[in-house]
Amino acid sequence: MLDILDRARERLACASDPVPCAVATIVAAQGSVPRPVGTSMLVGADGELHGSLSGGCVEGAVLEACREALETGRSSVRSFGFSEEDAFAVGLMCGGSLEVLIQPFAPPPPGAQSPLGTVDDPAPAAYVTRLPHGSDAPRTVAPEGDDARRPARPEGDGADGPRAVLLAGDGADEVRGALATLLPPEMLEAGSARVAAMLREARTGTLRLPAGDSTIALFVESRIRPAHLVVCGANAFGQALVEAARPLGLRITLCDHRPAFTDPAAFPGAEVVRAWPHRFLAAAAERGDLDARSMVCVLTHDPKVDVPVLATALRLDVAYVGAMGSRRSDHDRRMALREAGVGEEALSRLRSPIGLDLGAGSPAEVAVAILAEILAVRAERRTVEPLRDGSGPLHARTAASG
Repeated sequence: MLDILDRARERLACASDPVPCAVATIVAAQGSVPRPVGTSMLVGADGELHGSLSGGCVEGAVLEACREALETGRSSVRSFGFSEEDAFAVGLMCGGSLEVLIQPFAPPPPGAQSPLGTVDDPAPAAYVTRLPHGSDAPRTVAPEGDDARRPARPEGDGADGPRAVLLAGDGADEVRGALATLLPPEMLEAGSARVAAMLREARTGTLRLPAGDSTIALFVESRIRPAHLVVCGANAFGQALVEAARPLGLRITLCDHRPAFTDPAAFPGAEVVRAWPHRFLAAAAERGDLDARSMVCVLTHDPKVDVPVLATALRLDVAYVGAMGSRRSDHDRRMALREAGVGEEALSRLRSPIGLDLGAGSPAEVAVAILAEILAVRAERRTVEPLRDGSGPLHARTAASG
């Protein structure tokens, strides 16, 4: 839901012609599935589609479920899985199974707040939804005038009240106050503690809380800031890497100390910083702009730049440090780093020459090789081989929180 939250709010808040929309979100997955838990797809009452849940194999069925939700105003959880009978219908050809939450949203009355908050709200820490189950799903009444652009509205208050909340922080009081609209009083303390734990660990999944002879299910979708990719070197290789990395949802910074080469227009999608890279990196670490998921790619080909920034980067707790250059350049650079006081353990973390051995030559090809190595490092793959030559599941298995 969070990945298309802004788009959904824009549709509902359009002053000239607000559009009801339904959002389908993967809340649980088993086996091999194309997209992770938390992936969403938006369907507007005007026919707009935004996002994808499975790369195609269940989109048609999800679209119909969203249209039904727009007509009835009812939320639901639908299951999609593989079977011999439905493999070429709504089944997942990859053999996995999905549980998908379908939520309809109507434009608020004049002067009322949007059900998704306002566009200028701070980015939420999480979106928490109480999943409908049996009698827990809200009843509906048809809108007057049978207007197809207006979905049915929930009837009554109390148990049929808010089914989802936005959380702007993970503090105990914030979580408890927000969940008071979703949980009965006797479950609030224990439920809030478990949700807060998920937020602190930036986990997304379905939390099932025992409630007598049944359970109450909360889907908790955490939002964490994007991982930070720092590209040092305003040249053709830096430009190609910024362009190739844009679709990955990273925060990208291009850093170079030369004013003539750091035109922001040449690096769309990146924050362009004019500074000596080692000074920028040290300041970013001090500000907390780097963490254990961050990546540093040094593409400058200049020892007076390379050595200071690599010495700084290798002392930080970051996921990836790579540097471009020939094997001879790499040898000389490692010697210079040793002379600068960088130890062997830190040097062992340096990915140089940068990238996987894909036979890359052009800047665009080198960018692919670099990103391929970054993905392998993030997945803790010490060796990489064609999928054809491997065995086992293609996708990491997702365990629901319980």
